[in-house]
Amino acid sequence: MVNRRSFMRNLGVLGAAGVYFGESLVFANSAEAGTAEKSSVVWLDSNENPAGPPASAVDAMIKAAPLSWRYHFDEFNDFSRAIARSEQVSPEQVMFGVGSSEVIASAICAFTTASKPMITATPTYDIIVALSRSLGRPVVEVPLTPQWGYPVKELAAAAMKAGGGMIYLCNPNNPTGSITTSDDIDWLVKNLPPGTVLVVDEAYLEFADPALATSAIKYVRENKKVVVARTFSKIYGMAGVRSGYGCASADLIAAMNPFMDNVIPFAAVRASMAALAEKATLVPERRKANARVRDELCRWLDGRKIRYIPTHTNFVMIDVKRPVREFGARMLRVGVAVGRPFPPLDNMLRVTIGTAEDMERFRGAFSKVYEA
Repeated sequence: MVNRRSFMRNLGVLGAAGVYFGESLVFANSAEAGTAEKSSVVWLDSNENPAGPPASAVDAMIKAAPLSWRYHFDEFNDFSRAIARSEQVSPEQVMFGVGSSEVIASAICAFTTASKPMITATPTYDIIVALSRSLGRPVVEVPLTPQWGYPVKELAAAAMKAGGGMIYLCNPNNPTGSITTSDDIDWLVKNLPPGTVLVVDEAYLEFADPALATSAIKYVRENKKVVVARTFSKIYGMAGVRSGYGCASADLIAAMNPFMDNVIPFAAVRASMAALAEKATLVPERRKANARVRDELCRWLDGRKIRYIPTHTNFVMIDVKRPVREFGARMLRVGVAVGRPFPPLDNMLRVTIGTAEDMERFRGAFSKVYEA
């Protein structure tokens, strides 16, 4: 049986191993550690946003710092209400956690068992898959479609065969940057087998064109068996703050809550609320800025006839025609950290979209390594 104590123990073990919370740990684990100075490296390995926290969030954290000797439990309800207003749901349909990862992890504990699996497509965010297996939960994986979307009919069929469980769908998907269409997700929600909960990871949704990818939170408003996970790590530029949230029907929230710590740093609460207050202008501005730099990189790749997966996020998967681990090690030697391997796409390199200056350095380093 997995209870909160054993769940948190698993998180601790995974975190110490650099599996659960770590995206790359390039200097800690790479054979190239020590060949580049950290201060001179261009960090394009973990899908971080170089825009950083908005000024309002930075100011909120500075003001919160002297008050951080308390947990400030009294402000957590305000945070839930702020999220609820932002997503047009009720506070009872909101939970917050240490990034979106804690929300997804609690869903694994609540909605899978030794006989009811987590069902997903491959490749996807493999850290979540590893966590599920570490908890002794079976995992059913089916390939992404040729268009890199989730094959929703196959997912539903697998859940029906298993007698229920949890379907994990990352949209846009990490590591491919691709989207699953709103029509496909709508079909999946309408055809969820009995005993099945759909978890939609929307960590990167704000980077996508709203005309092409819409949030699954609309299903939460309809009290469907859907959990939506969001984070302040990506578009809001606060990866180090570790703040995220989930939205779901009140009964699903109640099932997940026993596996949540229900406490995040006070400074994270204040910073997140400040960022949310700017959502209407901040998100479109950052989406546009990211798209401008991303599209410039894609045009550069097109001009050199280098294949990549069309992306709707702040990263792109590039076919380097050789093992990524070797290629990434050589990139680090010339001062650019890139993404880790994502099997079975062993020759596809995931590259975060940095600043215009970052990407200029990337193009120079990439050309040296790719053409060598």
